[in-house]
Amino acid sequence: QVQLMESGGGSVHPGGSLKLSCTASGFAFSSEEIAWYRQVPGKEREQVSQINGAGGTWYLDSVKDRFTMSRDNEKNIAYLQMNNLKSADTATYYCAAGFRWNRFIYWGQGTQVTVSS
Repeated sequence: QVQLMESGGGSVHPGGSLKLSCTASGFAFSSEEIAWYRQVPGKEREQVSQINGAGGTWYLDSVKDRFTMSRDNEKNIAYLQMNNLKSADTATYYCAAGFRWNRFIYWGQGTQVTVSS
């Protein structure tokens, strides 16, 4: 049974930092692309970052130089280090895995990130 569990969300002031974790089980984690998405109520889900099995990464332009995605294939965990957070980063953040037929098929339940003064 595939499971993805996000953790690490919370409330911070602008300029603050958070580190999200995505703990995976039930599939061959080290060989899968992993991604972080975010969604604000009333808006479409937006991809924030992606990492391949070798550690190569992609980032949404608005988070480049502020967010860093990494993975620990021994622990089956993917991370998203978020620095210099802005109010525009407020969203529910989702971990995704299993890239098939041009989409991710495994999703976590999400963790809330709120950036507010």
